[in-house]
Amino acid sequence: MDLKEIALGGIYVSPLLLYALLGFLGAFIVRTLLHRLVGSKVFWYEAWFDAALFVIITAAIAFLSSSATGSL
Repeated sequence: MDLKEIALGGIYVSPLLLYALLGFLGAFIVRTLLHRLVGSKVFWYEAWFDAALFVIITAAIAFLSSSATGSL
């Protein structure tokens, strides 16, 4: 995975920050849909589930962006 910094006004920002923000948004959407479909009583440890969902979605976004640029 070839991560190259993004220059924003002379400040270099890691693309992982963008992936994490997209992962947070995706995890929020998936979590909201799951809570509406199956309810909140199904998940025993909600905090662990939310953290794992965030990590999985962030890793999927990072993988898909690296494979889209051809650096796989």
